[in-house]
Amino acid sequence: MNRARMATIAGTWLLLWTAAAAQEQISIRCVTKEPDENERGRIDQALRNFHDLREASGLNAVGGTIDVYVHVINNGSGIANGDVPDAQIAAQINVLNSAYQLAGFSFNLKATDRTTNAAWFTMSPGSAEEKAAKTALRKGTAAALNLYTANPGGGLLGWATFPSDYGRNPTQDGVVILFASVPGGSASPYNEGDTGTHEVGHWLGLYHTFQGGCNERRGDLIADTPAERSPAFGCPTGRDTCTGKKFPGLDPIKNFMDYTDDACMVEFTSGQDSRMTVSWAFYRAGN
Repeated sequence: MNRARMATIAGTWLLLWTAAAAQEQISIRCVTKEPDENERGRIDQALRNFHDLREASGLNAVGGTIDVYVHVINNGSGIANGDVPDAQIAAQINVLNSAYQLAGFSFNLKATDRTTNAAWFTMSPGSAEEKAAKTALRKGTAAALNLYTANPGGGLLGWATFPSDYGRNPTQDGVVILFASVPGGSASPYNEGDTGTHEVGHWLGLYHTFQGGCNERRGDLIADTPAERSPAFGCPTGRDTCTGKKFPGLDPIKNFMDYTDDACMVEFTSGQDSRMTVSWAFYRAGN
């Protein structure tokens, strides 16, 4: 093969690699702050004890109806300024209902409010602006989902709090998503509403499918989600980043708790359904 041909091939591969890397960098699907390994262990043990106690009493954890308060934070009127219309909010609720129906959850839009605030509109996770917005706007109990739409920038699509966070910081409980990620938004390929699905998964107690990477003692603590070394982007059919007898199964790229395109995400596993219902019953339903 001559040098010119080799240079062309190398250039093509460089462009493809650069495009893929850029896609990952501008599509930071989730910046949810996960508990450290020790805290995750304590949470998991508490949930196991709770599950066993209920099972011994003949009770099974089930889902429920979740009231949703949507807080549209915008920079002015019009969709370009983040003023998400009611039709897209309704479509987002429909996406949640479809994704969580097998787990036994339904979502009821309780109320929508709209706030024009430039600083809150571009809030980042853990910022003073996030704290102020949530303190001012949050409604309901631990069982109420507060969903904030904003424009955090930096390629961020969303973040959430875990059920175990509520007791120590109830005013900050909820889910924040990029306003353009709702169904029909402009954040293609993340504009079918599954950023909301992903973040609500955290809000109900799930970790990322790639949590812990290829480590059989860690992972996402769900037995029926195959181990995954790193987040997947796009929809890489056949991807298998954790190989060998200890790690059966291809990467769970179609799982809502990975980082793939919305069109690729279609499922939770039965193990994830079970963890969500137990987390809901233990941390949220009775509070």
